[in-house]
Amino acid sequence: MAEYGEVWVFAEQNEGRLSEVPLELLSKARELAETLGSTVGAVLLGHEISDLTQSLVAHGADKIYLADHPNLGHYATLPYARVVSDAVRGYKPEIVIYGATHVGRDLAPRIASMLRTGLTADCTDLQIGEFYDKVKDVSYDKVLYQIRPAFGGNIIATIVSPEHRPQMATVREGVMKMAPPDPNRIGELVQLDVSIPVEELVVEVVERVGHDRAVDLKSARVIVSGGAGVGSAEGFNLIRELAETLGGEVGASRAAVDAGFIEKGHQVGQTGTTVRPKLYIACGISGQVQHRAGMQESAKIIAINTDPEAPIFSIADYAIVGDLREIVPILIKAYRGQ
Repeated sequence: MAEYGEVWVFAEQNEGRLSEVPLELLSKARELAETLGSTVGAVLLGHEISDLTQSLVAHGADKIYLADHPNLGHYATLPYARVVSDAVRGYKPEIVIYGATHVGRDLAPRIASMLRTGLTADCTDLQIGEFYDKVKDVSYDKVLYQIRPAFGGNIIATIVSPEHRPQMATVREGVMKMAPPDPNRIGELVQLDVSIPVEELVVEVVERVGHDRAVDLKSARVIVSGGAGVGSAEGFNLIRELAETLGGEVGASRAAVDAGFIEKGHQVGQTGTTVRPKLYIACGISGQVQHRAGMQESAKIIAINTDPEAPIFSIADYAIVGDLREIVPILIKAYRGQ
């Protein structure tokens, strides 16, 4: 499939502001493109958004495929899918990746259906490698490994789509580390033709109502997380007190969320949010691989657990063996200087 080439990122924006997700994905796209010997493209749709192009170039895009049109001012599935799928047919990228956001999860499947290609959702990693089809006795080079948790996060699946192009995936927020921008990079601007059939303009945006996230784990410098060892929803009051004392956010393991101790928005891990704070305090968390995958790149990790063999201690900078109900109040008093 030599006619296919670039690695594309769908550059999601809202009200003229780029989210962090496409900037994270551009770093991974650069890595993939270098392996393929190719270039990176960013697909940007909206209205009066040309000022966003330089940020995309600074974060790694070689080309910006821009569709600036009044009918694209607010996200709507059909017009966006039409413009992106037409661009893919015209320019033939090898790979297209989207953020696993509300928009990405809505848009990517529609485009995959229109292009008759595959799509892997909620990936936590992307790599380039070889694939041998034992049934057909055929080898494929430079295939996109689309890596994601499966069966509730109990296994890691590697999915490939060797015979269809483009290879497409949505990627979870925060799992790709954003590289620092280079303001000296220079990119090429490609204006996309916006031709949307009238029957695909059936949705009218009457009003947009938004709200801020209840918890912002991705940008938190300090996170205090509780696990099943916290014991109850009431037990999380102690976790919250320590987080407030340190000026941080409250996180949780999947076990704590599944037990109903705290809302899913606080979940850290492979099936939650991937975080990289300056300080991560794990209280009553055993540290199964799914949780460690979402927080092991924290700068400093303090783990508190009654089990001296808990897996979380294998990645902790400081390990405290003991009851969190006794240790956390001591930490709070020490920080407050009491």
